[in-house]
Amino acid sequence: MKKTILLLCALLYIGIATAQEPEKIKIACIGNSITYGSGIKDRANDSYPAVLNRLLGKDKYDVRNYGVGARTLLNKGDHPYMKEQAYRDALAFEPDIVTIKLGTNDSKPYNWKHHAEFKDDLRTLIRSFQELDSHPQIYLCYPIPGTRWSWGINDSTTLHHVIPYIEEVATEMNLPIIDLYTAFMPYRHLMPDQIHPNPDGAAIIAHEIATVLNEKDPKAIKRRQKAAHKMARSNRKR
Repeated sequence: MKKTILLLCALLYIGIATAQEPEKIKIACIGNSITYGSGIKDRANDSYPAVLNRLLGKDKYDVRNYGVGARTLLNKGDHPYMKEQAYRDALAFEPDIVTIKLGTNDSKPYNWKHHAEFKDDLRTLIRSFQELDSHPQIYLCYPIPGTRWSWGINDSTTLHHVIPYIEEVATEMNLPIIDLYTAFMPYRHLMPDQIHPNPDGAAIIAHEIATVLNEKDPKAIKRRQKAAHKMARSNRKR
């Protein structure tokens, strides 16, 4: 009898302790091989979603990596992200925050020929998360710059066409932008193959995302958004 009472007390204590633990803020990082961490030996710890989780605090945040290599935003691209299990897993995760970093592989000529559908496909991806019961805050990320053609990726297309499309959709849907293109420009030497960041490069991306996510002042957020739009236009004049 005494053992039974002690067991019940222990279970009650565990239940109370668990109930008092605050739920973690869930972040889903949507993206391609750069998000996945291709080329990074210990991507479980050194990909930018993993670094982001450490920066924000693992006690308060649960950051999940839903990146898939070679994937496109375009549903008529060679490897559409929205047809992947990772996309369905991200929806099932019911995140509180979503970062979307797609567009690099869309710049390939055989994908970009479908560019007229890019904005509609981006809207579809955004709405699929907005319709979740968790009603996540969604951040659109500009792709990082490449330094030369690799695997058909065209940085000029990314800068002059992909980024303006993302900017238009962000403005239309009143979504915040994380300008990774500008943030990463001084660090292009951290991409051994000119496309995929090494661990130091991934940390740069994570720091920029963390800075934006940690910004609580609405006026500061608006200033950052205006600066992102202005910088995007300035970059395109290069």
